[in-house]
Amino acid sequence: MEPDPRSQRQAAAATARGPEPDERPRSIAIIMDGNGRWASARGLPVADGHREGARALRRTVEAAIDLEIGSLAVYAFSTENWARPADEVGSILELLDETIDRELPDLARQGVRTRFFGRRDRIPDGLREKIAALEAETAANDRLHLWIAFDYGGRAELVEATRRLLRDGVPPEDVSEETLAERLYARELPDPDLVIRTSGEQRLSNFLLWQSAYAELVFVDTLWPEFGEEALRAAVEEYARRARRFGAR
Repeated sequence: MEPDPRSQRQAAAATARGPEPDERPRSIAIIMDGNGRWASARGLPVADGHREGARALRRTVEAAIDLEIGSLAVYAFSTENWARPADEVGSILELLDETIDRELPDLARQGVRTRFFGRRDRIPDGLREKIAALEAETAANDRLHLWIAFDYGGRAELVEATRRLLRDGVPPEDVSEETLAERLYARELPDPDLVIRTSGEQRLSNFLLWQSAYAELVFVDTLWPEFGEEALRAAVEEYARRARRFGAR
């Protein structure tokens, strides 16, 4: 029996669209790993890997818009990353400055709201001002919420939230998941339904430890600079095949 061309076209269109909206994650978090290895494999400076990683971020954000994802959180720079060579740290800070100038404004025009979370006291003053200005300029956008974790560590976040509980004088009997969550760096950041890590590593590396308690985890071998629409869709499709039970049988 000859295959029905119309059915084949419909199946192809469904594949391109990805899972149905109610099967897709509403909130995704990505550990963007592999910039250095990507550069090393090509005999390039590590800074070139980070620059290519910035391009991958833009591709991924645009793919998330197409998939109608509501929230995307990315791990850009950890509290531990300050221990990297000074020239690499400097190049990352310069790249963030460039990304705010060149990439994020265009995403803002597409309806992306950008917010940063983590410590800010160690970021240079000029860059900190640019971050604040971008957040203010995109505050009314709601097509996609882009959260950028910079100078962020999950353990440090929990320690700081505990300190805030103590400073606020919350009695021990009133301490709850809700009162602690209200004191995290970004209280409006939704818990991720799906956490993706690139480059083949299979760990969270201190990223969103509290928020990821019931997230689905997908680890991919793709190095971050090579990540994009196809890889994101594949991760979303993997998520759609899983049954989330939240501790129930």
